[in-house]
Amino acid sequence: MDPSWWDGFSAMVRYEMLWNLRKKKFLGMLVLAIALVSLSLFLPFLLAGLTGQEPEPNPDYALSSVAGVGGLGFFLFGLVTVINSVSSEFEQGTITPLLSKPISRTTVFLGKLTGAFLTLVATYTVLMAYQVVGGILVHGPQNNLHLTPLFLLGMVVSTLVWVAIVLTLGSVSKNTTLTALATVGIFMGLGIVGGIFAMFTGEAWVLTYLPGGGASGFIAQDDGCPLAPSMVGPHILSVVSTGTDSVASNLVQYVSNPAAEVTFCTSGFEGPPKLLYEQPMSLVLLQSVAIAFTYILVFCLIAWFALKRAEVKG
Repeated sequence: MDPSWWDGFSAMVRYEMLWNLRKKKFLGMLVLAIALVSLSLFLPFLLAGLTGQEPEPNPDYALSSVAGVGGLGFFLFGLVTVINSVSSEFEQGTITPLLSKPISRTTVFLGKLTGAFLTLVATYTVLMAYQVVGGILVHGPQNNLHLTPLFLLGMVVSTLVWVAIVLTLGSVSKNTTLTALATVGIFMGLGIVGGIFAMFTGEAWVLTYLPGGGASGFIAQDDGCPLAPSMVGPHILSVVSTGTDSVASNLVQYVSNPAAEVTFCTSGFEGPPKLLYEQPMSLVLLQSVAIAFTYILVFCLIAWFALKRAEVKG
């Protein structure tokens, strides 16, 4: 008797998660992330001790640094989690016995995608738990800890943007090296070209619609653009970014201050910063979430279609 759809799907999820946990590059990335969290936790404390100063408590630490990951971390975790999911199956010939099982290619794809999702949830849960506990021990009591699950979910969504891109490139190229090179090229190209374009044209809003950090704004106590709009101080309450990497921080920011207005200014390289536009925090959040899910959906559909149409020699 043929297995049920659920049996085939759950078997694919287990297969993908076990494969992920056996990857040396994935485990290496996890160790690196833990090391970065440790550095962000203890380095300020150690520096304060060396200078003879009392370390200042930071009640917002736990939900302010995306578990030592950040935009580069989202990209790297997305890359190492699914770099071998499709392309290596074709290169090693394991795709033939895999697709010979009594399950559809759609089930195979959904199982791989779900396995990647659960792997990221488990990984970020470990990192967030370490950061929260470390933040309490080093920086004192932490604010908004009840928002930790929401913050973690936002981190996963940001990473899934790159997961979808890597899956698409792997399904189309069927070559791991080409997939890795193309993904790195896209990441670097978006960061360099997008940043240069925004700087010289003043059209920073374009960055909002690209994968990555997006445009930077701030929530201020009063109107106008400060001389240093990237620094939090008496004038600036919080820095806000619009991109797909900022889903987690924007979720927390909105829940904490739903009526906030975000101000966007020029960089100030040519004279004092000038006001570009203002947006409510709700719109900034909606844009970052909607754009992230659009990328995830579009690239996952392309990857699924490519896998459905792929020729398998066996």
